[in-house]
Amino acid sequence: MAAALVPPEPRSTPRVVSADGTRLYVEVHGPEDAPAVVLAHGWTCSTAFWAPVVRALVADGLRVVVYDQRGHGRTPAAAPGDHSTTLLADDLCAVLDGTLAPGEKAVVGGHSMGGMTLMAAAGRPQLREHAAALMLCSTGEARLVSAARIVPVRPAALRTWLQRKLLGSSLPLGPVTPVSRRLLRYGTMGPASTPAQTDAVTRVVHACPRGTRAAWGHVLDGLDLSAELSRLSLPTAVVAGTADRLTPFPHARRMRAVLPHCTGLTELPGMGHMTPVEAPEAVSGVLAGLVRDHLTGNGNGNGTGAGNSARNGAGEGDGHEPGATAGEFAIKEETP
Repeated sequence: MAAALVPPEPRSTPRVVSADGTRLYVEVHGPEDAPAVVLAHGWTCSTAFWAPVVRALVADGLRVVVYDQRGHGRTPAAAPGDHSTTLLADDLCAVLDGTLAPGEKAVVGGHSMGGMTLMAAAGRPQLREHAAALMLCSTGEARLVSAARIVPVRPAALRTWLQRKLLGSSLPLGPVTPVSRRLLRYGTMGPASTPAQTDAVTRVVHACPRGTRAAWGHVLDGLDLSAELSRLSLPTAVVAGTADRLTPFPHARRMRAVLPHCTGLTELPGMGHMTPVEAPEAVSGVLAGLVRDHLTGNGNGNGTGAGNSARNGAGEGDGHEPGATAGEFAIKEETP
C-alpha cells in the first residue's frame, strides 16, 4: 500500500499555457492511445495527491492527465487579486485543449477544489467538447465554511467564525511532526486511515505555500457555485466519505439532487475528505466505470460509474460510521 502512494514517473510533461499566459505543470501517464481520464486536485494538494489513483487507472490500461492548480506543486501562483473560480476554469480548459486532440473525449474528475473547478467550467465549450462524463469527489458547491465540522465547538456561529479564520490563515504550518500529522488526520481523514496514508497527505499539504493556501482559502470562503452545478448537464458521478469534516456528506446528497444527470452517489463509510488517498480503489473504480459506461461503450449500460468498487445499497446513513475499515468502504446509492 505504501508503494502505491509514491507518485509515479510521468510518460510526458506537455507544455500547456493558460489564458493569461501562465504555463501549467501537467503530467501524462499511461499508454498514448488509451482512453483518457483528466484529474484536478484540491486545495493545498498537487499532482502527487493522485498517486494511488493514477497507478490504479494506468494498471487498467487508461491514460491519465493530472496537473497542478495555481500556486500548487510546480505551477506558478496567480497574481494577487486574481484568484477566482474563473481562473480555475480557465486552467482546466487549457489542460483539456492542451492534452486532448480536437473533439477527443475524456472522463474528467475533480477532488474538493478540483470538483469546484469542474462546476466553474460548466458553461465552457471546452468541457462540452472534451468531457464524456464527470466525477465530483469530496466536494461542495456552496456554504463550505458554515457546513464544515473542523472545529468541534458550539454554538454554530462561533464554529463558523473560527473555521473562517483557519481557512484564510497564512500562518506557516511548520515542519512535519507527530503533532501536525495527528491534527491533519483529524481534520481531513477518516479513522481508518493508515499511517502511510496520513504521512502522504501531510507531506503534500505541508508543501503548499502558505500564501497559496490563504488566497484560495478566501475564494472557498465566499464560494457559491449553485447555479453552475445546476447547469452541469454531463453524466456525473458523486463520491463522498461519510466522515468528511471539510465537505460533510450532506453536500454530496444535495449535489445528487441538483445535478441534471447524476449517475449515482458512491458513499464511503468512515472515510474522510482525502478519499483518493484513503479509498483509491473506490475512486479509481468510479472513474473506470465512467470510462466504460460513457467513453468506450464497454460498460453494462447502467451509467452508475461505480465500477467494481461499490456494492449496491440504498442507505442514506447518518454520515458517521467510524468503525468502517478499508475493506468495507463502498456503498453505491443509485439515482433514478
